[in-house]
Amino acid sequence: MRRRILSEADWRPTDIEASERWLRPVTAAESADLADAVTALRASGRPLLEITRRDVPLGRFAAVLDKARARLEDGPGFVVLRGLPTADRPAEENRLMAWAIGTHLGVARPQGRQSQLISDVRDAGGTYRSGSGRGYNTNSELDYHTDGSDVVGLLCLNTARSGGLSRLSSAVAIRNALLETRPDLVEALYGLFPHSRQNEEAADEAPWYMAPVFSERDGAFACRYIRNHIRSTQVPGGAMEGAPRLTPLQHEALNAVQRMAESPEFSFDMWLEPGDFQLVNNHVLVHSRTHYEDFEEPGRKRHLLRLWLSVPGARPLSPALREVYKSVEPNSVRGGFQGRGITPELVAYQARAAAELGMRDTPYRL
Repeated sequence: MRRRILSEADWRPTDIEASERWLRPVTAAESADLADAVTALRASGRPLLEITRRDVPLGRFAAVLDKARARLEDGPGFVVLRGLPTADRPAEENRLMAWAIGTHLGVARPQGRQSQLISDVRDAGGTYRSGSGRGYNTNSELDYHTDGSDVVGLLCLNTARSGGLSRLSSAVAIRNALLETRPDLVEALYGLFPHSRQNEEAADEAPWYMAPVFSERDGAFACRYIRNHIRSTQVPGGAMEGAPRLTPLQHEALNAVQRMAESPEFSFDMWLEPGDFQLVNNHVLVHSRTHYEDFEEPGRKRHLLRLWLSVPGARPLSPALREVYKSVEPNSVRGGFQGRGITPELVAYQARAAAELGMRDTPYRL
């Protein structure tokens, strides 16, 4: 019999609104230390893959990141660092800033077919609800979902003319509430669901895989809810040939998660401001974004930089997630979408970054 999960990540919006522990304004001194590090990195001319934690002394800002990482695993599962010095900086320096922050938090993971380690979150005309659709390159409203790593980080550079609200819900709270009313749906969510790789699989990967939505190991809960990827497997024929059809109970369970996540009872909404860095633990929270309308001027369009991170101190994962995470052990490099752009330089970066953070590498085969 499944029991309620006790966790600080079991929260409702009223709990979050009553406490601003999730919001950390950056002081002028901390911001100056970060800015100095970025300036030095740009002057060095080193490519991103040659920059790891030891190359980025962040001074007083480093302690901010250490505390933020702890809150992601042991607290509410998200943190917003407010007031980073992004204004009036060249695009190259803001990318260096995102990367510099990432080096102190974890190991960057590839995010798609090109194996990119930083993604530009902006409307590039993509189609969300398609067999190869990804939400980050559209202006569409997104299903609540998790990303493919321990932690996702978003550095906000520009906001939209209207819309683009960031939304978070606790998967722990949803699971616990559903357990009280529909334990049969909770049990279904612990079963295996087919997931499409959205045409971004590596050459040696199948186009779809099986994984649970809810799982546990050694008392640690994890959610992997990517409805759009599950939906893609239900299109008959083609690359999805052989993917199991969802049962009525599985459909009902997925609908329940989406319905609860988007309800005011569970969803905490926030506007991200330029200079905000939002960090979210994908194992305990689901997130979304509302539809947005952009400015006409290219330089004013909504733009965020996204990092996927494998972080030290993250929870153990169920063996049922090995197919997608590659490793399910804590303190190991795991997660991401391998894609087809893995290079010797990326492999070397990963090994070096893991060693500096005290993590076990899970190397890609070239």
